[in-house]
Amino acid sequence: MSVRVVVADDHPVLRSGLVALLALEPDLEVVGEADDGAQAVALARALRPDLVLMDLRMPGTDGAEATRRIVAELPGVHVLVLTTYETDTDILRAVEAGATGYLLKDTPRAQLVAGVRAAARGESALSPSVALRLVQQVRGDGGERLTPRERQVLAGVARGLSNAAVGRELFITEATVKTHLLRAFAKLGVDDRTRAVTVAIERGILPGA
Repeated sequence: MSVRVVVADDHPVLRSGLVALLALEPDLEVVGEADDGAQAVALARALRPDLVLMDLRMPGTDGAEATRRIVAELPGVHVLVLTTYETDTDILRAVEAGATGYLLKDTPRAQLVAGVRAAARGESALSPSVALRLVQQVRGDGGERLTPRERQVLAGVARGLSNAAVGRELFITEATVKTHLLRAFAKLGVDDRTRAVTVAIERGILPGA
């Protein structure tokens, strides 16, 4: 089955380029285009795509606010931020809004396509420089130690639970689970669930099998 994507970007040339790039992949289908955040939300409501590829800075409703609305209202619709901006504030706003991933527009084509597929499955996709900034943000006096909630979320992942199942078990939203996972990934220096569990076990954060 194809992955249904809505592309949201206020620059027509860039948006057309993204649509053309995704159209080259047989398993990816662009079902809608938006030129601002409000339109992205409206299209997500109407079309229920698997993924919204979201620019961050757009007129009116920006990408972070549009992401928050989509994640809150439309379970199962994932958002992958694709932007030229990688400031700490931009990254944290997007992650806290519930974005599944955060890629930069200079990401190589193959990595971008892989990120779209991963995000559509609900898996995190982070550009290396973004992951580094998250590490710098979450580090405090305690170094790279995970918070109790991050350990609980990661423990659920280690047991094979989906993000939604972890959320139900811990009585938190799926978006909150994703935020905890992204922060845990940053602290552990990894970019996927399997590696996060492996590293956490190696470091004694989680019990081994």
